[in-house]
Order: sequence, then structure tokens, then C-alpha cells
Amino acid sequence: MGLFDIFNRQRQNGHNHTMNPETAIPDIPEETFIEKENTGKEQPEEKAVAASSGGILLLYDFLDKNYESKGYNDALINPDTTHLEQNVIALKNDLERSIRKVKTFYEDFIRQINFHITSRSRSGMIDTVEELTVKKETAESHIRQVIEIEEQAKQNEGVGHGIIISYTRGFRNGLAAISGHVILNKNF
Repeated sequence: MGLFDIFNRQRQNGHNHTMNPETAIPDIPEETFIEKENTGKEQPEEKAVAASSGGILLLYDFLDKNYESKGYNDALINPDTTHLEQNVIALKNDLERSIRKVKTFYEDFIRQINFHITSRSRSGMIDTVEELTVKKETAESHIRQVIEIEEQAKQNEGVGHGIIISYTRGFRNGLAAISGHVILNKNF
């Protein structure tokens, strides 16, 4: 018996150490371990950064939510007008908080841009300064829009007030649904 014969001999229970191709480990698909890149259209990088960082898209996302269905569901849970008033106040506070976040984001962003404009101007980087100036103008335009939304909301007008109207309409529809279900559908 040679030194390497130990590897070639069969076990006592009849199994050998060589693998049978029929009992081989199945192939594992590539998708299990490797994520393919998304080939579809993606959101522009600037918009994705602005929304996740606190830009104007954050405010528009807040304004675009469906407050009518929220009001309707709240009425079904607690059909009290004081509940309606409290939720309207809470919505106004949420809007104000979102506006403050966005304004703070742009104020900080403009400060950073101003620093970079000054620094790159001293270095003679004219193209970079022009790009930064365009970014600054865009940020200033966005902050003007935010201030306009804020002023309109304070006067109960505009898109900021639209969420209150939507919520109130939904709440009243919920109250009407309760009345319709409980009272109007009763047979005398």
C-alpha cells in the first residue's frame, strides 16, 4: 500500500471520495450574488440630491401628499370637530417645519457656494466660478419660491392652504359617510 493509496481506496460503507457528476452541486445563478445595473431612466442626480438633502423637492413632496384621504380616515376614527381643528393646526405646523427645513438648507447651501465662488475666483478658475454662480442663482430662485409659499400659507392662500382645504374636505366627506351609513340607511 503506497502513501497515496489512502486517497484512492473506498470507504468501508461503500462510498468513495470522488464526486459523481449527477450529485454535483447545482449551478447558482449569477443574479444571486451580482446585482445588475438598472438600464431604465433614472432621476437626474441633482433632483435626487436636492430631495434627500432638504431642497425644494422635499417641500413639494409634502404638498403633493393626499390629505383628503387622510382627513376622511381621521373622521372615521374620531368624528369630532375639535379633532378636525387640531389636525388642521398640526398640518399647518408640519408645513411650517418643512418650509423652515428647506429655507435652512438653501441658506447654508448659498453660504457654501459664496465661499467656493470667492475661493475659486482667487485661483482664476473662471469656468468653475460661472458654474457655481448658476447654482447660486438656482438656489436663490428656489428660496424665493419657498418664501412665496410661506407668505401665501400665512394668508391662507396658495398651495400651502390647498393641503388644509383637501384635509378638511376629506374630513367632512368622512363625517357625511358616517351619517349616511348610520342614519340615512336606516329604515323606519
